[in-house]
Amino acid sequence: MENDLNKRLAARLKGLRLDQEIRIMEVCGTHTTEFFRTGVKDLFPGNLTLVDGPGCPVCVTPNDYLDRAIEIGKQHRTIIATFGDMIKVPSSYSSLAKEKAGGMDIRVVYSPMNALEIAEAEPGTEVMFLSVGFETTAPAEAVAILEAKKRGVKNFSLLSGNKLTPPAVEALLAAQEVKIDGFILPGHVSAIIGAGAWRFISERYGRPCVVSGFDAPDLIMGMLTLVDLVKKTRNETINQYTRVVKEEGNLKALEILRQVFRPSDAHWRGIGVIPGSGLDVRDEYAEFDAAKKFPVTPPEPKAAKGCRCGELLRGLITPPECALYGKACTPEEPVGPCMVSMEGPCAAYYKYWSR
Repeated sequence: MENDLNKRLAARLKGLRLDQEIRIMEVCGTHTTEFFRTGVKDLFPGNLTLVDGPGCPVCVTPNDYLDRAIEIGKQHRTIIATFGDMIKVPSSYSSLAKEKAGGMDIRVVYSPMNALEIAEAEPGTEVMFLSVGFETTAPAEAVAILEAKKRGVKNFSLLSGNKLTPPAVEALLAAQEVKIDGFILPGHVSAIIGAGAWRFISERYGRPCVVSGFDAPDLIMGMLTLVDLVKKTRNETINQYTRVVKEEGNLKALEILRQVFRPSDAHWRGIGVIPGSGLDVRDEYAEFDAAKKFPVTPPEPKAAKGCRCGELLRGLITPPECALYGKACTPEEPVGPCMVSMEGPCAAYYKYWSR
């Protein structure tokens, strides 16, 4: 039954006949990858276009964040604990991989609690967790700080690079740089913030949007719904991921997030500073804020010559339009973060796209 349903959905998408170009932005790095990996993108009619957005947290993290992290590691001899997809991301002058090869103590962890456990096991050494993510991971990082305080672990801190996704989407809409007819919205982020957090897209900016899951039927249904809304000029926010996402979100997770973090202005790669789009550690937990605990002056940041990640994250180009893509920039030797992260659009194109 399920296979028959999938086949019918796939046939509907492949059989669409559109008399206009429709451009849909996916606001999620996981969606970027899954559209390619599942083959759903292969079903698109010629005038239905998927536009990449700022949905990869590693990709939108600017160079100066890693510059600061590396400088803290050098000057304060901290253990740097990080998720694996940050290891090969180029900073202005180096990368965590290069610094690790040079002797810096850098460890890959699978959660902020793993970093806290390292700090407990090695009380004589400072442990700094690189907290890079969106609303999906931020509550877990808040819990790690609460646990560190509860357990009296003094040698644990995090360097917050967390970001909030709705302000970035609003910044793109306000800039009007690129034509966007509708949005596929991230299911996991929406599970935290709620479907209601996205209604500004349809109500203030007149664009339809759909909160979607990640398997092929979810993606196909999301696209079919959006195309129908665009054709009928119906600017609505629809939650198609009701098995996971509520209108109000996860109230407990939001409470914990707000207890530890406060909104702040944040720098996004390719977009610039977006007011209220970052998460800083509140003053009550300053002892766990690596930026305050380890003051440093990193070198002046610089961008990799020729890298167009910033334009890609604003939906202005596709990966193959960058002259470095697949030549000077590959997953083995990345020039920019969009080729590094498993959620990066360049990595998704490189691994799954053959057209």
